[in-house]
Amino acid sequence: MNLPANLKYTKDHEWISIEGDIATVGITDFAQKELGDIVYVEVETLDQTLEKDEVFGTVEAVKTVSDLFLPLAGEIIAFNDDLESNPESVNSDPYGAGWMIKIKIANMDEVEGLLSSESYKELIGA
Repeated sequence: MNLPANLKYTKDHEWISIEGDIATVGITDFAQKELGDIVYVEVETLDQTLEKDEVFGTVEAVKTVSDLFLPLAGEIIAFNDDLESNPESVNSDPYGAGWMIKIKIANMDEVEGLLSSESYKELIGA
């Protein structure tokens, strides 16, 4: 299972890459495998400011629909439009082409509450 050490993770199976005060968010390799074939990603919160753990969208797989939870409070400044026509990139490249949103982080202190790759591995029993 692929869990890049340079990323942060959440108990909700999302990964976060942080550059300055901008965070890029997607779902982990573990999450996409558990969900199965991703057929649709919906994010209707672009340009909205949300609190940590609020639902920012949903990911639909063949067998289920799952909510996506914001890992850090902030404004959603970008959505990966490529997912509209190629949602399967979440399965094939979850840490690259399958990214979902970018957030302008409101409170950098919240970053400390995210999981390291080692802590996330323990969480999922990898």
